[in-house]
Amino acid sequence: MITPPHPELDLAVSRIIKAPRSTVWQAWTDPSRFEQWWVPAPEVCRVREMDLRPGGSFRTEISQDGIVFGPHITGCFLAVDELERIVFTDALIAGWRPSEASFVSAVITMKEHPDGTEYTATAMHRNVADRDRHEQLGFHDGWGTVTRQLAELVESRAQTS
Repeated sequence: MITPPHPELDLAVSRIIKAPRSTVWQAWTDPSRFEQWWVPAPEVCRVREMDLRPGGSFRTEISQDGIVFGPHITGCFLAVDELERIVFTDALIAGWRPSEASFVSAVITMKEHPDGTEYTATAMHRNVADRDRHEQLGFHDGWGTVTRQLAELVESRAQTS
């Protein structure tokens, strides 16, 4: 079941990516490819755990210099529907265990489009204050940037295939 967006609680970015959905999916599910686009450059991402199944761990770290890494996402996958949808949250950690702090749940959807893949990333928040805080922290710039980086990565692969 896909929950419709809640305009007061959700933030989203969408883009038509000129690459096959399978290529976009692979960039999301292959940790070495994922690390190439998941955080805004010049920051660097490291995948510590990516157990792509409901209840599986999702843990990334971020670095400004590529040497010293700190926590970025520590969460749990809620749904993994191949080539269609990935849902994760920081409200839970692996095995459905509650996390110490919660800020966001995210729904990533990939749909066929005549020009490639319709990609949408939606960040869902528990209240308006969290949504507003995420927006003030630069949601649209940050998530927009990583979506652009994802598109650049997979579109370049699609052109060389």
